[in-house]
Amino acid sequence: MGRPVFGGIEGGGTKFNCMLGTGPDDIVAVRTFPTTGPVETLDNVVRFFQEEVANNTLQAIGVASFGPIDLDHASPTYGYITTTPKAGWQHTNVVGTLGSRLGVPVGWDTDVNGAALGEFRWGAAKDSDPVAYITVG
Repeated sequence: MGRPVFGGIEGGGTKFNCMLGTGPDDIVAVRTFPTTGPVETLDNVVRFFQEEVANNTLQAIGVASFGPIDLDHASPTYGYITTTPKAGWQHTNVVGTLGSRLGVPVGWDTDVNGAALGEFRWGAAKDSDPVAYITVG
């Protein structure tokens, strides 16, 4: 059994950024690819983690995604991108697909919340409470 590592995905409308590591100072691998259709894009995500895990042990993945997305754990569509204007992505089960194909827990939130959490944990808002984060898109 190798060293425990975690995956991070920033799923955007034009590109997906994937990383593997233990934190911002220990990145094992990074890959960026265009956001195409959901099958091709999620296949690329899965392939990245399968290729890059190597002698490490993938513990979990966190996904910060474009949306709108379903964040309600009690909802039958939790983990889905819902009514997005992004062609072909409506009603895509991101969490279910990644969790079943990679066999790890998948954290799920909006891209904006993911960015705010990163700033709070490691960035400009570190050691600040409360934090306000604004994005324009």
